[in-house]
Amino acid sequence: MTQDIANSIRSICVYCGSSEGSDPAYVAQAQALGKALAEANIRLVYGGGGIGLMGAIAKTTLAHGGSVLGIIPEFLKQHERVVAAGDLEGCDLQIVPDMHTRKRIMFEEADAFVAMPGGVGTLEELVEIMTWAQLGRHTKPIALMNTNGFWNSFSSLLAEMSTTGFIHNPERIKPMMIDQAEDIVPALLGS
Repeated sequence: MTQDIANSIRSICVYCGSSEGSDPAYVAQAQALGKALAEANIRLVYGGGGIGLMGAIAKTTLAHGGSVLGIIPEFLKQHERVVAAGDLEGCDLQIVPDMHTRKRIMFEEADAFVAMPGGVGTLEELVEIMTWAQLGRHTKPIALMNTNGFWNSFSSLLAEMSTTGFIHNPERIKPMMIDQAEDIVPALLGS
């Protein structure tokens, strides 16, 4: 990564679950990443929820003096408990009409992307951003927080897609696989 890219990373979009998952390590890593973003003065851009891994990373980023932009569709406000999340005070929350608008704004506001463990929504957001990279729509770095090997199977699937000729520009969609939250910011900054 060039120094120009590293210098331009001021906001990182984090895709993650609105659930905590079955392993406490997922929440611990979300909290560690939130702290690292705040300490590096990098704004968190995320899906706007107040529960699960989304809530954990946003609350921790704010608690450490960081900046947070949450973007959530109107229909998800109650489901992801944004309204009742008083501990998200200080979060710049944008209510949008639909998922397409949410994803577009998250893309526009971010200089890099991190996918933490999550469900099909997290996977869908990650795959879309990787598709845009493959199509040459952006060159923003992408990292996978591989807590306890969460993304190993996905990485194997990408390798299979590439070797069987279904990924046309594999060099454009090689996300960084990073095991520990504290290593993500330095990796994205090119350290």
